[in-house]
Amino acid sequence: MSHDHTQPDPRATRSGRGNGAGTSAGTGSSGSKAKRSWWRAPRRTWIKRVVWTVVGFLALGASAVAVAFATIQVPDVANGLAEAQTSIVYYDDGKTEMARIAELDREPLPLASIPKHLQHAVIAAEDRDFYTNAGISPTGIARSVWQAVSGSDVQGGGSTITQQYVKNYFLTQDRTLDRKLREWVISIKIDRDMTKDQILEGYLNTIYFGRGAYGIKTAARAYFGKDVSALTVQESAVLASVMNAPSLFDPALGAKQQTNLTKRVDYVLDGMVTMGWLSAADRAPLTGLPTIAAKAPSRALSGPTGYIVAAVRRELTSKLQLSDDDIDRGGLRITTTISAPAQQAAQDAVAKDFPTTGDVKDVYAGLVAVRPGDGAIVAMYGGADYQARQFSSATDAVIQGGSIFKAFGLIGALQQGISTKTQFDGNSPLRDPALGNTPVRNVGGRSYGTVDLRKATASSVNTAFVRLNIKMGPSVTKTAAIAAGIPESTPGLGDDPTNVLGTASPHVLDVANAYATIAAQGRRATPYLIKTVTSNAIDVTYQAVPNVVDAFSRDVAADVIDAMQQVTAAGGTGSRASAVGRPVAGKTGTSEEAKSVWFSGFTPQLSASVAMFKDVNGVPQPLTDIGGLDGLTGGSYPLSIWIDFMKGALAGQDKVDFPKRVGIGDDKVHTAAPTPTAPATSVPTSTPDPTNSPKPEPTPSPTNSSPTSIPPRPTNTGGPTNANKPTTPPGQG
Repeated sequence: MSHDHTQPDPRATRSGRGNGAGTSAGTGSSGSKAKRSWWRAPRRTWIKRVVWTVVGFLALGASAVAVAFATIQVPDVANGLAEAQTSIVYYDDGKTEMARIAELDREPLPLASIPKHLQHAVIAAEDRDFYTNAGISPTGIARSVWQAVSGSDVQGGGSTITQQYVKNYFLTQDRTLDRKLREWVISIKIDRDMTKDQILEGYLNTIYFGRGAYGIKTAARAYFGKDVSALTVQESAVLASVMNAPSLFDPALGAKQQTNLTKRVDYVLDGMVTMGWLSAADRAPLTGLPTIAAKAPSRALSGPTGYIVAAVRRELTSKLQLSDDDIDRGGLRITTTISAPAQQAAQDAVAKDFPTTGDVKDVYAGLVAVRPGDGAIVAMYGGADYQARQFSSATDAVIQGGSIFKAFGLIGALQQGISTKTQFDGNSPLRDPALGNTPVRNVGGRSYGTVDLRKATASSVNTAFVRLNIKMGPSVTKTAAIAAGIPESTPGLGDDPTNVLGTASPHVLDVANAYATIAAQGRRATPYLIKTVTSNAIDVTYQAVPNVVDAFSRDVAADVIDAMQQVTAAGGTGSRASAVGRPVAGKTGTSEEAKSVWFSGFTPQLSASVAMFKDVNGVPQPLTDIGGLDGLTGGSYPLSIWIDFMKGALAGQDKVDFPKRVGIGDDKVHTAAPTPTAPATSVPTSTPDPTNSPKPEPTPSPTNSSPTSIPPRPTNTGGPTNANKPTTPPGQG
């Protein structure tokens, strides 16, 4: 009997009451049992807790759904969504429109005008339960989740046709839970209020197919160049496949997309067989892909600004990782760094000063202007019309630099403590063991005697600069060029003694940015084109932050600028630059056989580079018989374009002075020993400066350029006009 009374009361163990357990909590064994954690409760208690939790969540969910159905209304069908989906590129003020990417191209059709096999192909591709579901598909959602979790190659998506129609027509492309909830509710309401045929018709007229085509009618033209009524079954399967994700399935975008499309078309055709809409016998011969039209250039890419819009697309892809679909229909508002007045000045300058007489076929000009110390691209001229030539003279063409590289030799010399007053032998030709069997000559074989680096820069004396380069080592010039902003990958950028004469072939953008580093007193910035990006359709916000580093000292920059000011002063190869009417510095450049000519220069506020070159099927050719000249120099047409551009771009801005010369190494100045020179021979020169004797250029007839646009080629009957007429200086350009 007493044994029975010694058994503990189970209730006391759970509740902490009975047998004095409550008074011994925290000290006795029964107290420990009273503190047992909630997760160690018996199974029956656990089951109750789980059931009540689930019931609670279901109740909350039901309440949320009820509230959602009561509060979420179907938007007005005329809510201007098309406008929201069109991406717009603006100038730097964020207000002046430059272009619209993928201009909205939509022509609605009644469902009766859309072939049945096309309707069936779309349903087989996107929503095989379309005619039986209630606007949303739980199985489709589960399939989409399984695909994301398992990584399996499930072809069907998670959204029904009704959901896609709602998303495209009534909502934004945002990827948020709130937007998804609204999509579900509106889809159910739309399915309740509209017939399936009405939904399908609306869907086929609003879905985006890529290539700027919204709706099935414009898509048929974009991909096959025919009316929708003439589409074959296989062509219909292509359109039904592309609509899923144009950036993944448009074969014009690459081999990967072509492979993706082939698999997707097979999936669609097989689905049509499964659904009973296509017989196996009719399906069998439909292999591979039908002939698909090439992708036509967007209307947004026409004219000179087309090159800017194309560059904007590349920057959106590389920096923001946006897809073509995001860019084409993401409702982006893109503010660029391009100044509308400066861009117009660039287009007007080329229209006015580009040569139009002589052998000007296949002659091109490129211009880029960069803000020093910031990297913002203020103006860019890549050609007259992007649709006619999808190759930018500003950012795509690699153009031998010529004497513009002498500026980098100056930077390297000053970093070595060599003063710009150091003197070198400027006689021609120069023979040196470092040059092998090929001597270096000045233009026309002219000898200058002993010259300091300031005079050698002003007159572009090849032999003096090569002697400098041999003295300090060619790698010094190469390193200085890279530090200033010339990419290390630039074709021809080597360590040979003539690299200071510009044997490398940079982009115009690279040179404009490298000279901007000098103008910014040694501060190098990474060039950029996009200032801000926002969207009311997808989740994207971007604000550019300039990337600026110290490339070389302010003292070095001050002495380089001083030497380059000698170029634009009286007697320099670019003396006409003084017509800008403010402090300027720069350098002319003429490549080997005058296949390219440059003028690159700057003020403290703006750096700009202009290049002209002749390219025949990708092969550089000499610029001969142009404007009545045997050969061009950088002091001719490029300088004229640069002058007129800078006048327009800087109009209304303050005149700012350059820093004064510091005089690095002046205390060590001595006359360098002349290099022994052999008598002139007939050995051909490889110097990147022209070898023809300078000839005065004729004064072309004056003309007025169009203030609004650039024709494929300027229509004026002469070249540079009035005070900007080119004159070949006594040095080489």
